[in-house]
Amino acid sequence: MLTESTLTQLLFHYPAFHQMPATMQHLVCQTAVSIDLPANHLLFQEGDSCLSFVMPLSGSIRVVKPDVSGREIMLYRIRPGDSCILTVSCLLGDQMYAARGILDRPVTAVAIPKPLFVDLITHSEPFRLQVFKFFGQRLAQLLRIIEEVTFQKLDQRLATLLLRRGPRLMTTHQQLADELGTVREVINRLLKELKAQGAVEVERGKITVVNTGVLQQLAEVESDFSH
Repeated sequence: MLTESTLTQLLFHYPAFHQMPATMQHLVCQTAVSIDLPANHLLFQEGDSCLSFVMPLSGSIRVVKPDVSGREIMLYRIRPGDSCILTVSCLLGDQMYAARGILDRPVTAVAIPKPLFVDLITHSEPFRLQVFKFFGQRLAQLLRIIEEVTFQKLDQRLATLLLRRGPRLMTTHQQLADELGTVREVINRLLKELKAQGAVEVERGKITVVNTGVLQQLAEVESDFSH
């Protein structure tokens, strides 16, 4: 059963619950559970069954796909107000997880058991619309990642990431490597090259973009074929 404080947070981050009938809100309050998990906790891994729909109220979860060599590529992050499209697919398609969910930071969340999730998807239009709207946004993001991995070189992808998240990134070289699906040594080398070109300043746990022009030139995809 959810406390009044947790229910208030849930309504704030997931406004679709505001539009549900009172009886359905009551069912969620009685059936859902609040969970608190520490940083680096493995929320799910490949081959796990999916038993609940988790909605973060604080913290961050990264969903990654490992390869046979042990490297990982980050697919997306789940933050308060987000939903995990992999979880949705597993719940509705009765499939096993095909990736890992790892907590970047401690997470407080509300977990809805699978039967209640299916009931809400079936009978609550606001909840269904919110879940599938986010599903569409995440799918577009994943298609962009596939395009970047397939058609762009790693230095282009790094430049794009720095432009998108700059001018100051509080991140480590290992975190960037995990996000781009490579190893720390490669990121170290690329950042040294960008620093030598005057594009970035690199400190421990921090990268500052100081020349966007260099990064933009590197991130541009050749468009000669369109002329």
